[in-house]
Amino acid sequence: MSRRSLKKFDFGKGIYYFNINKGANSNITIKRVEKAKAIDAYKSYVKSYQDKVEWLGKWDGSKFIESDVEKLSKAS
Repeated sequence: MSRRSLKKFDFGKGIYYFNINKGANSNITIKRVEKAKAIDAYKSYVKSYQDKVEWLGKWDGSKFIESDVEKLSKAS
């Protein structure tokens, strides 16, 4: 059985990202362009997967900014 390759991609500048850990070496990265939709999607996944969801934030080209989802959801 061959080993499954990891999908490689570049993060888009100005896009919000979060990860879902689905088990042994299986992370799913989800992106949303709009902040409100990103926060809503993140919160709905937290209800289903609890501790397995990780908010990354908004990619600015070199690092993640707006990485605290609690501050973002209060400001919205």
